[in-house]
Amino acid sequence: MGMTVTPSDVDPGGLGFRGSAHDTMPEGGEGYHSGSAWLMVLRVFVENKLAILGLGLIVFMALFCFVGPLIYRTQQIFNNPAVANRPPGLGHPLGTDPVGYDVLGRLMVGGQTSLEIGFAAALIAVGMGVLWGAAAGLAGGIIDSIMMRIVDALLAIPFLFLLILLGAIFTTSVPELIIVIGLVAWLVPARLVRGETLSLRVREYVQAVRVMGGGTSRVLFRHIIPNTIGVIVVNATFQVADAILFVATLSYLGLGVPPPATNWGGMLSNGLSYVYAGYWWLIYPAGIAIIVTVVAFNFVGDALRDALEVRLQQR
Repeated sequence: MGMTVTPSDVDPGGLGFRGSAHDTMPEGGEGYHSGSAWLMVLRVFVENKLAILGLGLIVFMALFCFVGPLIYRTQQIFNNPAVANRPPGLGHPLGTDPVGYDVLGRLMVGGQTSLEIGFAAALIAVGMGVLWGAAAGLAGGIIDSIMMRIVDALLAIPFLFLLILLGAIFTTSVPELIIVIGLVAWLVPARLVRGETLSLRVREYVQAVRVMGGGTSRVLFRHIIPNTIGVIVVNATFQVADAILFVATLSYLGLGVPPPATNWGGMLSNGLSYVYAGYWWLIYPAGIAIIVTVVAFNFVGDALRDALEVRLQQR
């Protein structure tokens, strides 16, 4: 049955653009994403200098951590006490740590772990949050109330306490840290997506799908979730930054990855033991790497939020 719906009064893309009289919805009421809308989003993003700076820093840190070890080769498995705690100089641009590891090479290896955990944990958190929030908002009624009270109850528990509890239960390896942080961080995206879903489920194109006999799964995966992409992408950038900080926090509390593996938080935690000995190269490089990476993701997240903000697009 070829039913056509015009989105002149709805905003299926969630970008603040209303369709013209000539724009029609695909069969089944599927959201229409204007190419000009996405071009405007891209233009607003590119005009934000901090966003470009943040994106450049993210690319630089990724190349530094994953390509750097292929160029600057160091031994990061076996201890070498003979060269322990050497200051920066020839052969060791950032010095060595208490067991003889080259700090620059250690910074690259630690960055790999931090970024891998950050991206993977953010993926899990956003995935769980999107499914939970969209399902709750679409179901409504008592199901929505029960699902969101579970989220509220978990949000009432301090994140740090949950991290310590789950970190003590799971072994401290990279996969387990990803799971731990993902299980804690999904609550916020669940609330955000649920709020968007409550607005989207009453839109005309969603009602048209139901009238045409579309099932709940089709509404959820073809219309609700795709049209919350703005909220999802913005929150995902912040989730990566938060996950990197969570890794650093767990490592500082002794729940990080075991040696010889490391991450920036573990390097910072180990270096603090030598803060009064004047070994600054054991502290500042890891601390600066954490700050730069987290700030870069926040810059990108803020710019994406501005670019996708409906009120800014309508000005």
